[in-house]
Amino acid sequence: MIEIIKEENEWNALILQAEHYDFYHTYSYHHISRQEDELPILLKFTHIDTCIILPLLIRHIANSTYWDATSVYGYAGILILTQGKDFDKTIFHKELKAFFTEHKIVTVFSRLHPFIDNQDSLLNGMGRMESPGNVVYIDLKSSEKEQLQRYSRRLRTYINKSRKLCTVVQGKTAADIQLFMTLYHNNMRRVDADPEYFFSDDYFKGLMSSNEFKTDLLLCLHNETKTVIGGAIFIKSNNIVQYHLSGLDEDYYDLNPIKLLIDEMRIKATSEGYTYFNLGGGRKGKEDSLFDFKCTFSKNLKPFKIWKYVADEEAYEVLVEKHEHQLETDIRHRNVQYFPAYRSNLESL
Repeated sequence: MIEIIKEENEWNALILQAEHYDFYHTYSYHHISRQEDELPILLKFTHIDTCIILPLLIRHIANSTYWDATSVYGYAGILILTQGKDFDKTIFHKELKAFFTEHKIVTVFSRLHPFIDNQDSLLNGMGRMESPGNVVYIDLKSSEKEQLQRYSRRLRTYINKSRKLCTVVQGKTAADIQLFMTLYHNNMRRVDADPEYFFSDDYFKGLMSSNEFKTDLLLCLHNETKTVIGGAIFIKSNNIVQYHLSGLDEDYYDLNPIKLLIDEMRIKATSEGYTYFNLGGGRKGKEDSLFDFKCTFSKNLKPFKIWKYVADEEAYEVLVEKHEHQLETDIRHRNVQYFPAYRSNLESL
């Protein structure tokens, strides 16, 4: 049986039953990150003594009677609350497909969580599982000496220089949040980021005010000029700290404020007893300059996986064909990686 959960207390009570979860699974984060046309839901599957939950954002497909589902920005995926000894995942697959068919949901896309086991094995055989790359993480249960040994020599030099010239402070006020938003958005413009990375003011304020997870905003203050030259948001939940967003003043790029902020959070998170500090991967999961930057902190890697599922092949083909006509191009013969293909634009082709 599959139920739809929309109520906050019930949603979070279920999340808390999981052995491992992250802030990406919470009711609060789904409502903070949702777009105007997205409806957050939590699917609850129960069968005898097995219970599995899957958080999704449901979207209407324009000019159609269909819908599709996606995951929040970050790492979500299914959570197993209880699993019976004789559980057969094909029953889960069958009920999930029936649910999507009944609700005219054509496709489902979900980024899985690299630190939560069995997500991919449970979904395997239903759609496609892809691994676009790895995430970099710091093992906070290793000793201080071991953590620093995994830093590159040049990184240690940069951090030591930055620590002499700058001070790290905790951002708490509305002015601090506004300052960080400015730094972050300037960064996104500088790297010509996709529109989806330009989060609204409400998004940042929601992260800072949520009581379902702990958000730390760290700011790097240049001692001489008293200027905030960089900032980073780190989010803590369960046993994981996530390096979520950051921004810096490019006039002070050589002082490496983000490197210092990550190091400060590593020290802080270790003392607070967390297990993993996830720095994430490269842009769109690729091993690019961002990925290389993160690898200067650690060589610990975990594969990041995404799940793509077409629940209604016939409707999917019709939607892709209609979209091809609108774009005046043949999507299928251009080997488009974007999923679902009917939401691709010319820039992604």
